[in-house]
Amino acid sequence: MGIKQEVLAFELGEDWTQKKVSLLEQKEEIEEELLRQVAEVLKIPAEAIKNFNEEKAVNIISNSFTSHDNATGLIYNNNPTFNPIDKLIEVFEENKKLYERLLESEKEKVELLKKMLEK
Repeated sequence: MGIKQEVLAFELGEDWTQKKVSLLEQKEEIEEELLRQVAEVLKIPAEAIKNFNEEKAVNIISNSFTSHDNATGLIYNNNPTFNPIDKLIEVFEENKKLYERLLESEKEKVELLKKMLEK
């Protein structure tokens, strides 16, 4: 979905790191509660993760953009009903908020390290 492991770790909470997310991605089975949390962060149903099949996804995408008939049932909409500039601004604002939260977290870490060094 184009989300970096660091961002997913940040969204999952304090005890998560990029490395932990990487290890999670390699697992064959994930606990139900953890799957629900990841799905919530990704804003998709948990069933979408459970039933994901990479080969089928690639075929659907490939067929959607190479087929010239409607046999696939998917239609590429070249005229969106939203303003793309508005969507771009929304993405920038969301990124700005994420960076601000990340910066605040880093500041907290620096303060904690300073306190530890003083002791």
